[in-house]
Amino acid sequence: MHILRNALLALSLLALPAQADTTASPIDQALAVEQSRMALLNGDKLKGFLLFRKEPRKQPVERTRAWIDAQPFLEGDAQWVCMTEALYFEARGESTEGQFAVAEVILNRAESRKFPNTVCKVINQGTGRKHRCQFSYMCDGLAETMDDQRAYERMGKIAHIMLNGGPRDLTDGATYYHAKYVNPSWARAFTRTATVGKHHFYRTATRLTQK
Repeated sequence: MHILRNALLALSLLALPAQADTTASPIDQALAVEQSRMALLNGDKLKGFLLFRKEPRKQPVERTRAWIDAQPFLEGDAQWVCMTEALYFEARGESTEGQFAVAEVILNRAESRKFPNTVCKVINQGTGRKHRCQFSYMCDGLAETMDDQRAYERMGKIAHIMLNGGPRDLTDGATYYHAKYVNPSWARAFTRTATVGKHHFYRTATRLTQK
């Protein structure tokens, strides 16, 4: 604190004009002092007096079950609830990377103009029409009961990580996926971007402009 106080005092002294101009008005004198201070602040001299704190680094994400299990379980808002449920029913039997990949698709959809703009709206799209919804567990006619507490907490941790800026580098921007053991006709209309765990991932095919 003493070092910083002395540094600021030195700054104020350096900023003062060397000789007061008695012929200038008080307003002109004040403007001159302010300009001197701004010139000093914009220069490199300030670096010798002040220490700048670096922002804390984000903890890197490890896509391993051991790392996920070691993280604290934190409940969240409605978007977290929707994401957790989707991961539980769509990907709890997947590898950890596969679970992160499904979360990527949900977030990619929420950011795409072709889909609803929130996680919950993305997941609930088409609900009410049997076997016509976007996520099969929402319209398969079965009750959604999460009775595996360990899997629920693991999905909740992944949901929390991804909703708070976790990396999205597994699926190359995919907005669709399906299990590898099926071959849906719609997949032919899209570009496959990745295969992670038990799923193939796709995004809309890019059309090149013809001259």
